This record gives sequence, structure tokens and C-alpha cells, in this order.
Amino acid sequence: MTTAEQRLSGPIHKERPMRIICIGAGASGLCFAYKLQRSFNNFSLTVYEKNAEVSGTWYENKYPGCACDVPSHNYTWSFEPKYDWTGVYAKAGEIYKYFNDFSKKYNLDQYTKTNHKAVGAQWDEKTAKWNVQIEDVLTGRIIEDSCDILVNAGGILNAWRWPAIPGLKNYKGKLLHSANWDDTVDLTGQNVGLIGNGSSGIQILPAIQNIVGQLTTFIREPTWISPPFGMDQHVYTKDEIEEFIRKPEVLSGVRKANESGLNSMFGLYLKNTQIQNDMKINMQTQMKQKLKDNFLEQKLIPTWGVGCRRLTPGINYLESLHKDNVKVVYGEIESITEKGCKCDDGNEYPVDVLICATGFDTSFRPRFPLIGPGNVNLQDAWAKEPKSYLGVAAPGFPNYFIFLGPNCPIGNGPVLSAIETQADYMLTLVD
Repeated sequence: MTTAEQRLSGPIHKERPMRIICIGAGASGLCFAYKLQRSFNNFSLTVYEKNAEVSGTWYENKYPGCACDVPSHNYTWSFEPKYDWTGVYAKAGEIYKYFNDFSKKYNLDQYTKTNHKAVGAQWDEKTAKWNVQIEDVLTGRIIEDSCDILVNAGGILNAWRWPAIPGLKNYKGKLLHSANWDDTVDLTGQNVGLIGNGSSGIQILPAIQNIVGQLTTFIREPTWISPPFGMDQHVYTKDEIEEFIRKPEVLSGVRKANESGLNSMFGLYLKNTQIQNDMKINMQTQMKQKLKDNFLEQKLIPTWGVGCRRLTPGINYLESLHKDNVKVVYGEIESITEKGCKCDDGNEYPVDVLICATGFDTSFRPRFPLIGPGNVNLQDAWAKEPKSYLGVAAPGFPNYFIFLGPNCPIGNGPVLSAIETQADYMLTLVD
């Protein structure tokens, strides 16, 4: 182990070889690799990615209607604009391509090992390094690696979960999850059930409503359905795209206007502020106008304040709820039967296909045992209340950095802005 005296005996700014392991090659991992590559040359980096390709959540999520809920021109790196987005809110496949192309353009694939998943890490007091266990998901073989700095870029949208409803395994129809979509399933004319009214559910419902035969949506809690974060959806014309290319200042103006609007929303998250109270009244009015049904209004419009959760823009979601082939079942699903869902209203609702838009494990606990000094497991330390420094570091876990950690400001706009800022901060510590 290098002592403080040994370090001080040489030049203060002398570079030493740095071994870094990054877990995850989604947006965070790719940004870290890019910035590390541009800033340093005396390093060794491996980015372990559990999927077969990079791009993270945009590689995994392929459900109908999956799209960005902030303006596309602001869902890019500040240093890597994309002039030819097809619309204001890009579809998932287009966003996936953006990150995939970004990785290839800057040769980030040289650092990436796909189909490799972190399964454990331990801090070694003697060597001041992290010992990391990596599983080759294709063979099951465990690989031992070590590093000076361990970066967790896995995010919180990487561990999708089935609903904790009794009898789920008894269902005999086709069972789907929004984060593990089966493209071979044809929903045309089918009797479909949809569990969940979170971010995925409110995109799926209007996307499939006009092709299914019958759609029963099971909703347990109300939620605020907001207008789009920015301008309305719009498909860019060829002339508009060419203007963005010819006149970068025009695109810059669009991006700055969007960013200004998104970052003006912080007041929504402060209880009883004027902007929060005004927005609550405005959203109540908008939701009533779109629902046009007293029962739905009573059940689906929250009484709690706007901003208690991240707002969920739902283009055509509320309007779809009163279509002739859509039935809203409000309450608890008591059990899943062979045929469908049995609810607390005493009825059983048979469906041919059951879609679980039930999200992810969004706790900040690492997905693998992470053992720090004193044999403390971060999974246990963060079991009740995660505590971090600026959302990038965990107390008592040296040289371990986290992207999008606890209290990271990701609810007010594009998450990529936060990722860039955190990457820059981490690199000051690497330096």
C-alpha cells in the first residue's frame, strides 16, 4: 500500500497508472468512458455491461409507445447534439441508436465487455483496491478483477420486477413485462390486461388501444398526468432539420429555451408554494377535461400535491381511458388466476395477454454485495435510508462512485445533464 509519506516524497502532480472498473454501459457508463478518455492517458478502464449491447435502459425497453418524455434535443450530451431527431419526443429505438452510435464514434467499445455482470466487490485494506467478481452471463464463469476506483453506472432502471401478486405463476395466457418486451407477441384483436399506471403504463395504453380487441387497465392509485415537458409532440420536417444543421444557433436556442423551462420547475417540489398550488389547480382542470367521467375523476385525480412524485406526461393516455374498448378497474388485484385477474370488487377479469407495467426496483442499494472497510455491506447500510455525498459517493466506501445516487436532481428535466455533471466531478477526484 502506498503511504502518504511515499506519495509526498515525489512530485505532487506526478501521474500514476490508474485502474478503473465501471459497471454498466448505459448513458452514465458511456459518458464516464468518454470523459475519462478525453482527460487522461495513464489509465486502464474496463466497462462491464450485463446486456449484449450498450445503451442501457434504451437497449432493454422496447414496449409499444416507449419514448422520451422530455424534448429530444435536450436528451443529448451538451457536447454531442443530434440535429436530425425525427420529432420533439423521440421513440426508444432512435434514442438507443444515439447512444450506440456515440459509443462507436468515440471508440468506447474498446473498453466495454458486454454480457458481463458484476456479482460482488470487496475493499482490500492492504492493497487499497477493490476486488470485483464478474459473471460471464453466457457461460456462468466467474472472473476476478481488481481496481483502484470502482464506478457504479448501473442506475436505478436495471432491475425490473414482477408485481407481488399471489398466483402470478398460475396464469395460462401470455405474460409480458414492459421492461422485457416480447416483440413476437401480436396484440391485434386480443383481450389484453394492463397492470400499472406509471411511466411505462401510460405510454403503453394509448399505443395499443386502437389495435387490441378489449383493454382492461388495472389501476391501484391515482397519479398526476401532466402535459408534455415542453412543446407538444411534433414531427420535424426536412426543412426544419436542415435548418438545425445549417444554423447551429437555431438548435442552440431551442435547447436553451427547453432547458430554461424544465429548470424553472423546482418550485413544484416545494410544499405549498404558489407555483405548486397553481399547477395543482391547472392539472386538475386539464385532467377533468380529458377524462370526462365523474367516476374516473374521483379515482384518478390525486388529492396530494403536485411534485410528490416525478411528473408523468401522458400524451393521449387520459383520452384513451374512455374509449369503447377500454375498461378501467380501480382497486387491488387480490390474485392472478389461470384466466386473468381477480380483484377486490369480487370480479374476475379474464384476459388473453397480461402486461405488467410494474417498473423496477428503484432502491439505491447496489444489485450485488459491496463490502467496504469493517466488513460493512452497502446493501445493508442502505436498506432503510440511503445516505450519500452529492449523490456520487457513499460514506465509508473509499474510491467508490455512483451515478444518479440518492438525492440526485433527476426529477426536473433531462437526466443527462446530471450525468455529465457527476462525471466531471468524479474526474476531478481521479485527477
